Amino acid sequence: MIIDSHQHFWIFDKERDSWITPEMQAIRQNFLPADLGPVLDANGVDGCVAVQASQSDSETEFLLQLAEANDFIKGVVGWIDLRGDHLYSRLERYSQFEKLKGFRHVVQAEPEGFMLQPAFIKGVGQLVAFDFTYDILIHQHQLEEAFNFAVKLPNVHFVLDHMAKPLIKTGELEPWATGIRKLAELPNVSCKISGMVTEANWKEWEKADFRPYLDVVYEAFGTDRLLFGSDWPVCLVAAEYEGVKGIVTDYLGMFSDSEFQKIMGKNAVGFYNLDI
Repeated sequence: MIIDSHQHFWIFDKERDSWITPEMQAIRQNFLPADLGPVLDANGVDGCVAVQASQSDSETEFLLQLAEANDFIKGVVGWIDLRGDHLYSRLERYSQFEKLKGFRHVVQAEPEGFMLQPAFIKGVGQLVAFDFTYDILIHQHQLEEAFNFAVKLPNVHFVLDHMAKPLIKTGELEPWATGIRKLAELPNVSCKISGMVTEANWKEWEKADFRPYLDVVYEAFGTDRLLFGSDWPVCLVAAEYEGVKGIVTDYLGMFSDSEFQKIMGKNAVGFYNLDI
């Protein structure tokens, strides 16, 4: 079984989705389950986890509606104001939705120190009561802050999105690799093998470009805490779905069948408690 642990849906809005710049013309359009379903089928992928792409309550409701109508969407990572009033009661309401598995905030766009705010730490800590997970979305320079944040919340299940976006385009490994190894020391943190092609040269990348970065996350997290994710449709600025999946499956060619199955599906099922 193969599970894509990270993809998005949206009805494109040029103001709300201003992060989708003109050079990303390939994704300045709508992307919905009817678009993804055939792609998953063609690539032998059994299901996916839909992750928030904008920060609003309506985004979470939108994804939940899509998940309710499409069985291949096995889980949703939504957005909620984790520093807001009445958070506990709002989480309690959301806990009735079986496919809602966790939440994410776009911390990569926040100023230094955002994750260490007491209100944010307290809010993320409340996810535990409802078995919700938290996706860490950061740039590589925020890895130390992410460690200092996660170490305060040992009972929260964290997953690092996009390997903290290493500088693949320029071939730099440090200080990213050191930060990854430190974060991986925390047993409650997993990592998604996702988002790599958009950090590379969009037009001229080769599979070999990614191997040093894959080596680092494999050595740091092992095969029990790595999850395959496509980052579709964002990946389309640099590669088709097949190409993104192929980078990971080719790398895993040296692994055992059981290790392959963990990274390509079982770990996502376990982390997000997916109903398969």
